[in-house]
Amino acid sequence: MSSLQRHFLRRVVQGVGRERKSRWGLITERKMANVVNDGGDSTEEIVNGAVGGGGGVEDVYGEDFATEEQFLTPWAVSIASGYNLMRDPRHNKGTAFTEKERDAHYLRGLLPPAIFTQELQEKRLMHNLRQFEVPLQRYMAMMDLQERNERLFYKLLIDNVEELLPVVYTPTVGEACQKYGSIFRRPQGLYISLKEKGKILEVLKNWPERNIQVIVVTDGERILGLGDLGCQGMGIPVGKLSLYTALGGIRPSACLPITIDVGTNNEKLLNDEFYIGLKQRRATGQEYAELLEEFMTAVKQNYGEKVLVQFEDFANHNAFDLLEKYTRSHLVFNDDIQGTASVVLAGLIAALKLVGGTLADHKFLFLGAGEVSLQTAKLTILLVSQTKAPVEETRKKIWLVDSKGLIVSSRKESLQHFKKPWAHDHEPVKNLLDAVKVCKKNTGISYHLRN
Repeated sequence: MSSLQRHFLRRVVQGVGRERKSRWGLITERKMANVVNDGGDSTEEIVNGAVGGGGGVEDVYGEDFATEEQFLTPWAVSIASGYNLMRDPRHNKGTAFTEKERDAHYLRGLLPPAIFTQELQEKRLMHNLRQFEVPLQRYMAMMDLQERNERLFYKLLIDNVEELLPVVYTPTVGEACQKYGSIFRRPQGLYISLKEKGKILEVLKNWPERNIQVIVVTDGERILGLGDLGCQGMGIPVGKLSLYTALGGIRPSACLPITIDVGTNNEKLLNDEFYIGLKQRRATGQEYAELLEEFMTAVKQNYGEKVLVQFEDFANHNAFDLLEKYTRSHLVFNDDIQGTASVVLAGLIAALKLVGGTLADHKFLFLGAGEVSLQTAKLTILLVSQTKAPVEETRKKIWLVDSKGLIVSSRKESLQHFKKPWAHDHEPVKNLLDAVKVCKKNTGISYHLRN
């Protein structure tokens, strides 16, 4: 009896022993006969091992049993085999299936007779990718691979990260999102729209994986520097999580990309017959807040308190509010605000080795008053405050310039709420050069950072 068959039967027995509810292990007579009569340990020995706990090292993630199919419904369990196995991207190996695997999983005749190693498959695919002259074609080829052979996709990405990183993420993913409706083939991730309001928990339960650790969610309002792309922003969560697996080692099955579709204000998309999202203006205010609240509540209820929710490419006015609102109740992160700001602050700290002094000794001028600049300013204050320097005194050393000039007190009436704490008492200054002169009036060195 193979290790896969032993594992499967043990899982069935454990499921019956633990739950004894309405979950049934449905196994065809053909497969059960193969499991029991294939030689080796008897069914009774396996059952005793499963119930008694058995010895050995547990395969926590089930990665040694790549051909086991996940629960598709609460009452059915099956082993992926034959045609269905080759159509499951999580377990398909294509021409890399060995002779024994082809016999065990009824793949004879469904594959050409040649057996390729994964390394040879990788070599062939990289050769094919390099034939494409248009980056979007490479992106589409990589997405096709991810949808049919997940392991080979990550093998390619890990071994060729410098070459393929710009393909699966920026800058190519930006063009892919713009044309997502036209190149759309197979859905990836979950789409939660206003139509699902009141049923979001049910939608989350439709996702086949249960042990989700990381969710990357966007509402598509500020995709990269391209603006409102609505539902077509799904390319961002998908691409981001691909990198988390390839570079961070997070299991693909633990990652969940989500797009929250509340409409779009992009006229081009609203008039595009191939647009895949809701063709309506963006929901705002209470309607938007209620949908996000239901979503966040459902996430915690379905996946527990330890699941990380990463807000990705939300517009400024929502990004700051969502991060502030849910920081204390959920494990949340905003890469655009916190991630980039952390890297900028690290650069400032490193620069002190050249210019000398501490952060508290210097002044800072930010060109731009968006998510990155504001969060970097906050982190700078937080770090300086650890030296017992007064927060308000440190804030006076940080100046910001937005599209209308230096942020000063006389502009408070027209400023967005998240900019107001950074408005200093000074006469209006319209351009960057004059702002630099203002900051240099006092002692210290000014750093100029573009948001």
